[in-house]
Amino acid sequence: MDAIRKQASKLREQVARQQQAVLKQWYGGSDNLVADEAELQLHQRLEKLYISTRAGKHYQRDIVRGVEGYIVTGSKQVEIGAKLSEDSRKYGAENTCTSGNTLSRAALNFARARAQMEKEHGNLLKAFGTQVAEPLRAMVVGAPLEDARHLAQRYDRMRQEAEAQAIEVSKRQAKVRETPGNADNAMKFEAAEAKLHDLKTNMGILGKEAAAALAAVEAQQQRLTLQRLIAMVEAERAYHQIVLQILDQLEGEMISERHRIEAAPAPAPSVDESMPPPPSYEEANGVYASQASNGSTDSMGYFLGEVLFPYSAVSEVELNLSVGDYVVVRKVTNNGWAEGECKGKAGWFPFSYIERRERVLASKVAEVF
Repeated sequence: MDAIRKQASKLREQVARQQQAVLKQWYGGSDNLVADEAELQLHQRLEKLYISTRAGKHYQRDIVRGVEGYIVTGSKQVEIGAKLSEDSRKYGAENTCTSGNTLSRAALNFARARAQMEKEHGNLLKAFGTQVAEPLRAMVVGAPLEDARHLAQRYDRMRQEAEAQAIEVSKRQAKVRETPGNADNAMKFEAAEAKLHDLKTNMGILGKEAAAALAAVEAQQQRLTLQRLIAMVEAERAYHQIVLQILDQLEGEMISERHRIEAAPAPAPSVDESMPPPPSYEEANGVYASQASNGSTDSMGYFLGEVLFPYSAVSEVELNLSVGDYVVVRKVTNNGWAEGECKGKAGWFPFSYIERRERVLASKVAEVF
């Protein structure tokens, strides 16, 4: 359509130039030629303004469509993010993990941060709608642009009518020259000439009005569109800055939780409640040999073990252990107890609390006894 319009514009300009030559030949002066040149310049300016305002309108419409699509997609993202926030909050509030509540705290922190981010995202979408889409949409369908375009179209129709009238004047003049003294032909020529003059006068007035209206619309398009683009960039920039602050805080909280886990000592193995208590010394000294023959003990020979977890004795036959101590292990039962000596004291302790050592410094061996 643009190519056809440009071609039609060129054809009209050629016709206008031909009419200028004809009028110059009719009147033999330069005033009318100057007037036609001014009208041609006005016409060219109107053409440029019409094309410019149409392109501005299309660009505004493209922005509105893009923003509306962004809002639809963003609203779905906000909905999904809000659901994720709620699920994390529910887990953090209801978790009954027996090994600690580190993940619960992290889930609650994540839920809070996610909810804040989605709230800011929703505010961004509202700003896009009220500060960008609505003002531009109002201008696209607004009266100033349509009124200016209607003026330009009226001018174009009047210009075509003036071109046709100029041809009519040329025909009347030819008849007057062919039949000199014919009053009827002379009168018709004068009437056609007067009509052409009125059309050119009205066309000039209407063209100036249309040019002024289109120029005003063009300036408003440029100003408003730039303002809305800046508003969109500023709103999105502010949103990302806030989200970055939220994420920085969340990351710090989660890293702190991770460091707390890494720094915490490993939990001591639990003693199975079904595990029988350690045997008494009478059993150990008097009956132990018969138990060994029945398979209730594991004869491993004497060896050294390093204490990995502290153990507090709960009976007089048990041995207190501290992390890092070394124990001479003399007996190990199949039910999880071991008997040995540490720092001059003998007793029973859970075998899972120590780890066998093949090589030990001499100073450490001395500490055992």
